[in-house]
Amino acid sequence: QVQLVESGGGLVQPGGSLRLSCVGSGFTRHYYAIGWFRQAPGKEREGVSCIQRTDGDTYYADSVKGRFTISRDNAKNTVYLQMDSLKPEDTAVYYCAADPNPPAQIMCITSEAESWGQGTQVTVSS
Repeated sequence: QVQLVESGGGLVQPGGSLRLSCVGSGFTRHYYAIGWFRQAPGKEREGVSCIQRTDGDTYYADSVKGRFTISRDNAKNTVYLQMDSLKPEDTAVYYCAADPNPPAQIMCITSEAESWGQGTQVTVSS
């Protein structure tokens, strides 16, 4: 069973940066899609960015394009989300998720995945 552990959340001022990390274990198949999702109070969960572990194909939600960058280090079973130019509307609990079925884009669009982390809070406020 895949287990995912997120870290890197915190409080940052508008315009600042944070880097989230997601360390996975228990991967039994190579072609996992891994992604970042977020949920703010009173809002539905949304796919922020997803990446395919094999070819590195990526997907970004329109709201974060040009500001967030997803990357992977397969040797460390880790996926990162570099978040720059943060806005108050980026405030949410951020979750890492993984699914054995590609493509990553579909996982992000549907917000459906087999395994989920416990989440890390990101707060953007002055």
